Amino acid sequence: MTHSTDTEPEKKLFMSELLGIAFEPLKAGETTVAASLAVTSKVCQPFGVLNGGASLALAETLAGYGSMGLLAPDEIPLGIEVDAHHIASVPEGGAVRAVATLLQKGRVTHLWNVDITDTRGRLISTARVVNQIVKKRS
Repeated sequence: MTHSTDTEPEKKLFMSELLGIAFEPLKAGETTVAASLAVTSKVCQPFGVLNGGASLALAETLAGYGSMGLLAPDEIPLGIEVDAHHIASVPEGGAVRAVATLLQKGRVTHLWNVDITDTRGRLISTARVVNQIVKKRS
C-alpha cells in the first residue's frame, strides 16, 4: 500500500505495475497488441506455477490497452466480460507473452481474443475479453 504525506503526492500503482506486465509499444489504430510477463513468485500459485488469476489479469489489461489505442480522447474502455481457458502451466522462472487481437469493434463494445504463450510458443491460456466503451466522467 502506498502512503502519502502533505508534501508528497499519492502515487497510484496500476495492475500492470503490480504484476510486472511489459507492454510492447502501441500505435493508434492498431488491432493487435502484445505484452510479456515474467513468471515470478508474486504471480504464482503456492505450487510454483503461474496463477490463472494472473493470466486473466494479463488478458483483461492487454485488451484494455488495445482498446485505448482505438478510442477518442473522451472515451475509456471498461472490461465487462472475460472468458478464459487455461491449457498448460508455466513454472516460476519462466515467462509468457500475450497477444491480443481485435475481433469486433462496435460502437459501444470491443471484443478481443488474447492468446498467452510460453517462451517456446506453446499455448498456455486463451481468453475472450469484452470492453464496454464509455465517455470519461468530468
